[in-house]
Amino acid sequence: MITQEGDRLLFDGPVTIATVSALLAQARALLAPGASVLDFRGVTEVDSAAVALALECLREARRRKLALSLANLPEAMQNLAELYAVSELLQADPA
Repeated sequence: MITQEGDRLLFDGPVTIATVSALLAQARALLAPGASVLDFRGVTEVDSAAVALALECLREARRRKLALSLANLPEAMQNLAELYAVSELLQADPA
């Protein structure tokens, strides 16, 4: 689930292959001027789908000419990004 709190889109619960389609649809609906941070602090579980979701959200924001940053990436997500050699694309801002 994603909720909006000010300029932050807050992810809550698992971000996995089982949840990513619904989360992507929700993120696309919420990406608008005023939403500038994807915050993963409430994420309980990740797999490679979390990395793909973050990359797609960044691409979608770029298409819409929105500035978007990432925050509070789970360690497992950072490790996956390193493994896939995309960690430089997922640089998170300090919380």
